[in-house]
This record gives sequence, structure tokens and C-alpha cells, in this order.
Amino acid sequence: MKEYALYKGDELLGIGTAKELAEMRGIKLKSIQYLGSPAYKRKVEVSVDPWNTLALISLDEEDEDNNGEVLCW
Repeated sequence: MKEYALYKGDELLGIGTAKELAEMRGIKLKSIQYLGSPAYKRKVEVSVDPWNTLALISLDEEDEDNNGEVLCW
């Protein structure tokens, strides 16, 4: 299973699978999945305060080809 780290700015909110993070935050699984989408990334890029948004970062070794790239900001 893929594991992710969920951040808000520099604050780590949690680590786990998408389902675990959704349960921790009390939100729907689809909401966590949206945080990893290209649409969310585009939305954050034009945000007035991007450091006050959520970031979902993949922790899986198979994603190391991305050089630790953040899935979304």
C-alpha cells in the first residue's frame, strides 16, 4: 500500500495510507485523493497563500524516481 505524509505548510499532520489519513482528518477518502491530483496542484499554484494549503507527499520507494517530488502543494 502506498504511504503518504500530509502537511499543512511546514507542519506534519500525519503519515499513512490515503484511507488512514482521511480517517485521521475526519474527511472523505476522495478529499485526500484530490490533494494528489493535478487539478489541486494547479489550484494551489495560483493561491494567494500557498503555505497555508495542504500538501500530500508520497513516501513509497517506487516513487523515488521523482527525486522526492511533492505530489501537490
